[in-house]
Amino acid sequence: MRVGEELPPLEIEITRTLIVAGAIASRDYQDVHHDAELARLKGSPDIFMNILTTNGLVGRYITDHFGPGATLRKVAIRLGAPNYPGDTMVLTGRIEEADDTTATVRVLGTNGIGRHVTGTVVVTVAVAVPETTEAGA
Repeated sequence: MRVGEELPPLEIEITRTLIVAGAIASRDYQDVHHDAELARLKGSPDIFMNILTTNGLVGRYITDHFGPGATLRKVAIRLGAPNYPGDTMVLTGRIEEADDTTATVRVLGTNGIGRHVTGTVVVTVAVAVPETTEAGA
């Protein structure tokens, strides 16, 4: 981990199933996340992803990069342009601060409309302890 390191981009197809499943999994039953007709009546062109699903996808992006020893310590995100079905969100990241075990990553998620999510994630990574052999064993 070094300051300035860019994480590889992650493209996520935004499907109706992803939006609805994410809302159900996070117990967010607001109609704008599963009922297109009611979403349109409320001024949205379609259903859209909830913040908890976005938060989970940001977490996945970080842990996929840093591996199974990664622990998210802080996730601070802000939503912008909605994620609608049929679009693609591209997550990118850049390490802003780092030491031996902890990194602060600036995350950006864009879609066809603009910036869907911006924020920072603090992650710690377990340090591998080298195996030792006992003398005479």
